[in-house]
Amino acid sequence: MRVILTLVRKDIANFLRNRPAVVITFLVPIALIYIFGFVFGLNGKDNGPTGIRLGVVNESASPAAQKLVDALKGEKTFRVISVDYTAKPEHPLTEADARRLIHDREFNFALVIPSDFIPDRGLGLRLKILSDPRNEIETQTVNGLLQKTIFSNVPQLLGQSLQASAKRFLGDERTKKFNADLAGAVTSAFGGDAEETRQTIESGGIGAVLGGDSATANTQPKADFFSRLVKIENVQIAGKDVKSPAATRVVGGWAMMFLLFAVSAGSAAFFDEKNAGLFQRLLSAPVRRSQLLWSRFVYGILLGLVQLTTLFCAGRLLYGIDVFGHFGNLVVVCTAAAAACAAFGMFIAAFSPNAQAANGLSTFLVLTMSATGGAWFPIGLMPEFMQRIAKFTLVYWSMEGFSRVLWAGNSLVELLPTVGILLAIAAGVMAVAIWRFNRGAVFD
Repeated sequence: MRVILTLVRKDIANFLRNRPAVVITFLVPIALIYIFGFVFGLNGKDNGPTGIRLGVVNESASPAAQKLVDALKGEKTFRVISVDYTAKPEHPLTEADARRLIHDREFNFALVIPSDFIPDRGLGLRLKILSDPRNEIETQTVNGLLQKTIFSNVPQLLGQSLQASAKRFLGDERTKKFNADLAGAVTSAFGGDAEETRQTIESGGIGAVLGGDSATANTQPKADFFSRLVKIENVQIAGKDVKSPAATRVVGGWAMMFLLFAVSAGSAAFFDEKNAGLFQRLLSAPVRRSQLLWSRFVYGILLGLVQLTTLFCAGRLLYGIDVFGHFGNLVVVCTAAAAACAAFGMFIAAFSPNAQAANGLSTFLVLTMSATGGAWFPIGLMPEFMQRIAKFTLVYWSMEGFSRVLWAGNSLVELLPTVGILLAIAAGVMAVAIWRFNRGAVFD
């Protein structure tokens, strides 16, 4: 038994000395559990998505429309954008602005409250939802929350619609007399102040009788009744003609994760070549350190380009993704993404003392970047601070490029900003890796 315990202590000591193994065993799972906890509310709190950008176009002069806008601003899920902040000077958002900003990926959803929000005839409400449903989960979440907010305010909004209709047909004076008579009848039967009751009726409070109290307002019969009164027109701005939309949405994330693992495994080959003495023999020839590094970088780009195009072609074969209709632009984005991944692999090798450390660091970074960058689930489901972190990952910008090509069908000129960001990431990471290599971290 003593011998067994001694051997166990030996194994524990070896494990603790192997920092990459410790990182993979403890740090990686904790980081992922933390991310999943925010996304799925595993911490026991109703976190839910926050800060989803929602354009709101209010073309109606009705006070009821402004109340609906205020209700949307009160939802923590949405960050309401009601002005065109890209214009100089800024001005209230119009439907044309919203369509352009959705196309430019400033936001994916917009609610339009038209000038005929309250129809001239009859009782009801008219709304329009503009969307770019690049991610099905996020789209369903936003549509559900939008309808919840709209329908929870329907009784009051319909009351205001009823008041507006009454003024059109009866005139202001007769409507005021009707409201006063109604307030008098209500207060005589149930008590209360007649003037306050009249003001409540004029502000739309009479509509609450349609919805009942809060305990019964969400029952199915009333929801069906409201759905007949509220006409919501859904307009898809991009992706209407996409073949196999579900596969088109996710294939880019899978491809990037597997490519990152491939280049990370390739970075460990540096240590095999070092241990075999290959570096020393190459450097004794007319070969400079920078040439060794750049040859590895070019090799990583070629490997990444071949792997990405192969995976997308497999998606075409298996799921019918329209790859060849956008093949030229897709190759451009794949090349930029492969360059960023190749630089990432060199970064791992530069800051790792051995192959085991490189494997541990790469596993940690690949999994966390995939989770926060949107490869596994929409970043819109994460807290706002994690959405900001996502934009510092090459996974996010690679998926943005793939989505712009395969989903939105952007032209090469429209792709240039995204491609430029990927190339900037590659250049920055490569510069840091070269600086580290020149200090002899790998070659010595």
